[in-house]
Amino acid sequence: MYSKKEISLPQNDIQLNVKTKKKKKYQYIGLVYILPWLIGISVFELFPLLYSFYLSFTDFNIISSPKFIGLSNYVKMFTDDPDFYTSLKVTFYYVLIAVPLKIAFALLVAVLLNFNIKGMGIFRTAYYLPSILGGGIAVAILWRFMFSEDGLINDVLGFFHLPTENWLGNPETSLLTISLLTVWQFGSSMVLFLAGLKQVPSELYEAAKVDGASKIRTFFSVTLPMLTPILLFNIIMQTINAFQEFTAAFVITNGGPLKSTYLYGVMLYENAFTYLKMGYASALSWILFIIILIFTLILFKTSKQWVFYQDER
Repeated sequence: MYSKKEISLPQNDIQLNVKTKKKKKYQYIGLVYILPWLIGISVFELFPLLYSFYLSFTDFNIISSPKFIGLSNYVKMFTDDPDFYTSLKVTFYYVLIAVPLKIAFALLVAVLLNFNIKGMGIFRTAYYLPSILGGGIAVAILWRFMFSEDGLINDVLGFFHLPTENWLGNPETSLLTISLLTVWQFGSSMVLFLAGLKQVPSELYEAAKVDGASKIRTFFSVTLPMLTPILLFNIIMQTINAFQEFTAAFVITNGGPLKSTYLYGVMLYENAFTYLKMGYASALSWILFIIILIFTLILFKTSKQWVFYQDER
């Protein structure tokens, strides 16, 4: 005779097996749901990434098959291509100009739009419009006409009897001029700052007011520290975008004059699609990837010193 406990064991095993099968079934359903994403990232991101890494070690001109040449592309880049250093220098200048200006301008506008006044929704929409238009070809062409020697900007300066400038033809002003196009598209950063400003606890402002802090002191001691997580995100994203900038320099100045706007993206495009040096262009893109990775890691590493999170003690 079997005891009641011994009889119940197989039933428990059966229930456990049923639960296990159901769990596996749900796991398979989950995989089916993410299958389109897995296919997309594999076909359109992972495969091109790995293939470009392979091409960076080859001599490939699209027409003929890739020919393996080892590190020759990288050696040529660092030892026998002055344009590489020129484009790198111009790109670093561009990042140093465009990113701080864009972040500062976005923060300034966000602070102004945080005031509770009548019709503020209309102002917020109007300020976000440049980001909706984006940095496309049409906007870049418009920018070129505005800053040309006989463009709108010089017409306005001439109307007020101020000295005019050949903004795009002068190597000293051309890079700053195309940087302003990036600054003009501050909408996405501004919206994030505005959302952050709404989350700052009012108790902190009341405490600062009781302590007699001025508005400027309150901004630097309360508002700005509370916005540092968003500031970090914006700096990282805008730095990555600035290193990859291409449209403005290509459409407005085509890298000129005297290669003063010869950004890394323009050089990469020329090698890939003008000279059909796909292997060399792939090597250039991997160097750019490493540069962006280093800057991002530095920003994350230093963030412990200046980024404040509310849940930290």
